[in-house]
Amino acid sequence: MAGSPQFKIFNPSGEYVAACKYAEDAAALTAILGEGTKIKHGHSHVVWTEGAEDMSAGESYDYVAGVVFARIKKKGEDYMRSVGRL
Repeated sequence: MAGSPQFKIFNPSGEYVAACKYAEDAAALTAILGEGTKIKHGHSHVVWTEGAEDMSAGESYDYVAGVVFARIKKKGEDYMRSVGRL
């Protein structure tokens, strides 16, 4: 059985509007919704905020995916350090 999509999209008003299985799809929707749109990993960990990043999501969906996965990895590493496992 497939799991639920891990990327949640919140529009500039903070309303949960979509879930995406792939980070690149989340980036495309973020580009459409514009500045202030957030991609969250789950419902709490913000991994992208449109308008607060080095480039806009519309410039490169692959770039967004790279940033998103780097931030997810960092959060996991930070957690492992905090419990003394890294």
